[in-house]
Amino acid sequence: MKPYVPTLRSGLIVFGVAAFAFASVAEAKNVRWNLSLWGKKRASTSGAHAVVEDVEAKSGGTFKIKIHYNSLSKPKENLDGIKIGAFQMATFCAAYHPAKTPTLGVLDLPFLPYKNFDTKQAAHEAVYAHPAVVKDMQRWNAKILMTSMLPEYEMMGKGREPRTAADLKGMRVRALGGIGVAMKKLGAVPTTVPAPEVYTMISTGAVDGVTFPFTYAHAAYKVHEVSQWFTSNMSLGSVTCPLVINTKAWAKLSKEHQDILWNARLAGYNEYRTVYKKADDKNLPMFRAKLTEIKLSDADLATMRKVGAKPVWDQWVKEAGAKGIPSKELFDMVVSKAKGM
Repeated sequence: MKPYVPTLRSGLIVFGVAAFAFASVAEAKNVRWNLSLWGKKRASTSGAHAVVEDVEAKSGGTFKIKIHYNSLSKPKENLDGIKIGAFQMATFCAAYHPAKTPTLGVLDLPFLPYKNFDTKQAAHEAVYAHPAVVKDMQRWNAKILMTSMLPEYEMMGKGREPRTAADLKGMRVRALGGIGVAMKKLGAVPTTVPAPEVYTMISTGAVDGVTFPFTYAHAAYKVHEVSQWFTSNMSLGSVTCPLVINTKAWAKLSKEHQDILWNARLAGYNEYRTVYKKADDKNLPMFRAKLTEIKLSDADLATMRKVGAKPVWDQWVKEAGAKGIPSKELFDMVVSKAKGM
């Protein structure tokens, strides 16, 4: 058997393999991603900005994520973009297209009994980690990093004022997910439109009121500029708008970069705590100076919860369960976490 003698051809092959390996290492050490958002920088996107900044800092600049507003995708198409790998990260609101991620509907239910910020975070993270939800997201090549931690929703509008539960009957209201279902139970006429379209809807009279995370979103989309009143104690609930990662892009990251990105969500949550409070401190006095503040009575609030909450919860559990979703398990988990149990 002749001994192996390197030739120019084999040397080139070896050199080529080594060069490829070196390039792969270099690429792994210098990651450049794109993140698709919509609207403009505001309180609900501050968490994403905090994540990006934390990732770059902790990675020593070897992992950078560029945020794009409105240029990569439309709000309702961000999840589709994640699926095809058009960008590596994006935020989407499940209520924009509930059929795409049916397991997340549990977090869109109205009047969930969150005690505070921490119990809401715990409930969302528990749902995101549930096997049924993980499987649901895998259909979109998506991995959830964190939630936007949207505050409880309140209503703002012009014209007819919802001073009692009965006043909601016949009102045209922009309301998403379970909040929209609750509004319908209460006699209102809900409509689902992306946030950037709300200003025009109110200013033209296409809707009487809009439900938005209070107070930051009303100010961010300048709804107060074309409104006459706002509610401050309805606490309608919230919707889930996760920040997601393309699973193929995630798999290509080094273990170090994966750990840095995953832990960066904690910086995002801390930023939300600070920014939402700052937004309230600024916006609430401004709203009160220009608009009529509406506080419903305890009796009317009780009616809203009786008519608009329990039936909606039961309906979601039944309908989602019929589709093979472990809906009762998910709902019970959310309520338990919401109450701090």
